Amino acid sequence: MASTRDCIGCSSPKRDASLMLRSDFHFDLPPELIAQHPTADRDGARLLVVDARTGTWSHRAIRELPGLVPAGSLCVPNDVRVRHARLFLRRAGGGAGEALLLRSLGGGTFEALVKPGARLKPGASATVVDPVSGADLARLDILATLPEGLRTVRVHADHGLDWDEIDRIGRLPLPPYIDHLADGEDETRYQTVFAAREGEAVAAPTAGLHFTPALIDALKARGCGWHPVRLHVGLGTFRPMTAERLEDHAMHEERFEIPEATAEVLEPVLRNRAQPLLCVGTTALRTLEGAWDGSRLARSGATRLFITPGYRLRTADHLLTNFHLPESTLFVLVSTLLGLDLAQAAYAEAVRERYRFFSYGDAMLILNVGPSPA
Repeated sequence: MASTRDCIGCSSPKRDASLMLRSDFHFDLPPELIAQHPTADRDGARLLVVDARTGTWSHRAIRELPGLVPAGSLCVPNDVRVRHARLFLRRAGGGAGEALLLRSLGGGTFEALVKPGARLKPGASATVVDPVSGADLARLDILATLPEGLRTVRVHADHGLDWDEIDRIGRLPLPPYIDHLADGEDETRYQTVFAAREGEAVAAPTAGLHFTPALIDALKARGCGWHPVRLHVGLGTFRPMTAERLEDHAMHEERFEIPEATAEVLEPVLRNRAQPLLCVGTTALRTLEGAWDGSRLARSGATRLFITPGYRLRTADHLLTNFHLPESTLFVLVSTLLGLDLAQAAYAEAVRERYRFFSYGDAMLILNVGPSPA
């Protein structure tokens, strides 16, 4: 049943991100609200609809989305494919380890996170093993140390392995708050139905997980366009903040691509604000914001964009997103769009109403987020 609330804090004074602390973005989340498995149906999630302009909200369902966004909206999802980037290791001394492959450097070499980092330094080698049977699958060599605790590694059998071969020996890198090893259900549900063959994401663009072909068709029947972009989801999206001051957090670089067909549709719309634009997920939003220079969308590039209070949004009018971790860069982004007071109030409402959180959880539709006037 839909319900609304009066505006609380929607006219609160703007805050300077340089004065804000990570702890400002804390909220209490009962652990039982962290979704461990997806809903029975992809489009079966609940939907908290929040109007950033009026400060009101209502309780709806994902299946209602076509009737909740303005007819003729342009939907922009992230069509990146999640790779089986999690490798289980047996170290030379017999101990266990793991590697998370972030980006291919060619020839079987990758940028990676490894653990234990103290044991997996340049010159070390480990065997990639099946986590269930223990069978040997490949070899991993540590080649070099990179900034931010990363490593350059080579994965090989009789030759260096590419992403397609990694997909056959690795596991989907489910987030650490999901307490089971990726299984058959995850193989289907931790990938969007519209994922391209390309890409090297190590986390799903989770807002897109709710979509079915029927839901996309229903949006198109309302005159909505479907124009994918691609952000290769990596550390920039999911690495926790450790700095106490917001301005001291450094975002990891993530690469993006915007297909020519998408750019040809979106560029005139962004110039003239001719149609409302709905970003399906924070990664799609950050891609557009990173690519748009005011007149043209870059067809490819990289972004370290951290959207914090005071940021002036330039592209999206509406955002569909899941519920995010306390003190995360993504909750900071939501707080930027709504204002911290309204974001905290909306999340408190989601907790009271027992919404399911994070990757396999329910969703929030944020209406009227921008773009901010010049």
